[in-house]
Amino acid sequence: MCKHIISYNNSTNIHKLQLPNTALYKTATFATLKIMAKISINLATGSIQKPEIIVGIDLGTTNSLVAFINPEGNAQVINDLGKGVLMPSIIHFTANNDTVVGNDAKEFLISEPQNTIFSVKRLLGRSYKDIVAHKDFFSYQIIDDGNDESLVKIKVGETFYSPIDLSAMILAELKHRAEHALKTPVKKAVITVPAYFNDSQRQATRDAGKLAGLDVLRIVNEPTAAALAYGLGLKPDDLSHGDEGKTIAVYDLGGGTFDVSILKINNGIFEVLATNGDTFLGGDDFDRAIIDYWITENKLDKQLLINNKELTQTLRLKAEEAKVALSTQNLFNQKVGDIFCTIDKQTFENLISPKVAQTILACQNALTDAGLAVADINEIIMVGGSTRTPLVKQKVASFFGKPVNDSINPDEVVALGAAIQADVLSGNRKDILLLDVTPLSLGIETMGGLMDVIIPRNNKVPTKAGRQYTTSVDGQVNLKIAVYQGERDLVKENRKLAEFDLKGIPAMPAGFPKIDINFLLNADGILTVQAIELRSGVKQQVDVKPVYGLQDEEVERMLLDSVTHAKADVEQRMVIEAQTEAQQMIYTCERFIQKHQTLLSQAETAQTQIYISDLKLIANTTDKNDILNKIEILNDYTRPFAERVMDTAIATAMKGKSI
Repeated sequence: MCKHIISYNNSTNIHKLQLPNTALYKTATFATLKIMAKISINLATGSIQKPEIIVGIDLGTTNSLVAFINPEGNAQVINDLGKGVLMPSIIHFTANNDTVVGNDAKEFLISEPQNTIFSVKRLLGRSYKDIVAHKDFFSYQIIDDGNDESLVKIKVGETFYSPIDLSAMILAELKHRAEHALKTPVKKAVITVPAYFNDSQRQATRDAGKLAGLDVLRIVNEPTAAALAYGLGLKPDDLSHGDEGKTIAVYDLGGGTFDVSILKINNGIFEVLATNGDTFLGGDDFDRAIIDYWITENKLDKQLLINNKELTQTLRLKAEEAKVALSTQNLFNQKVGDIFCTIDKQTFENLISPKVAQTILACQNALTDAGLAVADINEIIMVGGSTRTPLVKQKVASFFGKPVNDSINPDEVVALGAAIQADVLSGNRKDILLLDVTPLSLGIETMGGLMDVIIPRNNKVPTKAGRQYTTSVDGQVNLKIAVYQGERDLVKENRKLAEFDLKGIPAMPAGFPKIDINFLLNADGILTVQAIELRSGVKQQVDVKPVYGLQDEEVERMLLDSVTHAKADVEQRMVIEAQTEAQQMIYTCERFIQKHQTLLSQAETAQTQIYISDLKLIANTTDKNDILNKIEILNDYTRPFAERVMDTAIATAMKGKSI
């Protein structure tokens, strides 16, 4: 396909910088915003309102849950609608394209696997290249658009969804549950993520919260949340550890992800010394090991299972049942049709032992990165449902040389900690240090006039963040970089702070330059923006100096607008991204035809031109799904062309050589 043709040049259609028409240069400072007061004044009536509830959310791979601080001041998970505290992170799409989320969606995993989405957290902020090795694990359709760098899309029927859309549906259901249980609107939340989540994954989580109608005050690392839930760091001084504080290891093994974090806690300040892990390692892999064992024992055709999504899902759920059972018993013995689903505890532990060993290696690597020895760790906290597996607890305790602490329900501990962090942000707790934060997000303009956030609001100051971009036009030698502040998806709705040119980029094909853009926000609120093209070393930077700032009323209005217009903003962003992708697809295919005409038949060229014309007709319309469907048709038809070019290139290179 045509996009594969330029993927050798590291092309991407996600973060292409736009060239603004104006050359305005503005500067600003970032006044520290006091996040929440214990009470708020109703500006319209002048009346005193009750403190607003801020919930803590654990958005999990397998299950999600929400917690809050009850009137007694204790963190409490919400058990609503008689369905338990854990809500399965599952979404089912009905024939009418309505959605069912949570417990009621789980029953469709077997009957309608192609329309039932699970483990969406594994897809957040990822490209198709990241998940292609695991695609058989998913029973629903994940689109390969041919671009190794573009974020994945999921197709259900004729509609395309991003992992952000799907995560937003889970968060919206959690919001509904919380409002039903607490009998009050819920508008603000703290959401947790694995410590190793990259900037793209964190921003995707923020966007999902925004789309669900939540003002995401903070993205908190799961190990920090777990430590808070255990009360670590809540006391100004830990007398048993003197002035040196306490060093803990948080071992977090969930359904789809694993990470271990080494934290230093001193006088209420949390410092992550090191983190290590694997974003594709968790209880799901234990299930997969059991399934593979049953396939071997029953001499099943693995390809047959791949093609039979209903049977695959049935076995996956049965394997999950076996895994849970073997935590308390020595034998699991059931059948699925003619398939014997039998496994004993010793066999199960032998199967998962390599996976558990990977987690122990990550623990060692984290200690090495932190410059610590096992003896320096004061406490080991266990997080995630998969830590209930006896072998896991045994191996972790053996490695650290002391018993693990799993006294709080490992499924609930992160959500409880998020609720405590929310209580800190609300101003109700004074025993944890809350450092100055950025009041509004900072980012740059990308293609289509979109705002790409680099430093999200509520990040601690000082802070540094960056992201890599590329060009979208062949031979581009200058790049205009526009810096904005605000929460809206379109830059025209945000506040422009600065603009500068990165000049002298060597002329290269589109997608080939690698341009790092870094934001450094110091303790005085002065922002330094640096752009550097990595292949040539061309560099430019600008300081956004404190000439004028924002009043609290302006910040409040911008935040309110971002929540009010969240759905419309995200829908508009998705349309613009689809339009941009269409233009890039058209450009790439037309360029390919010009360069490789001799490798195509007249019929292939003619049909490609027809598909290009079809895409051109709707490329600037507002029907996102129609655009993406036309892109997929063109992409699927042209995919073999790229393979043909590669085969020809290899044959030419190897001509006359012996192997």
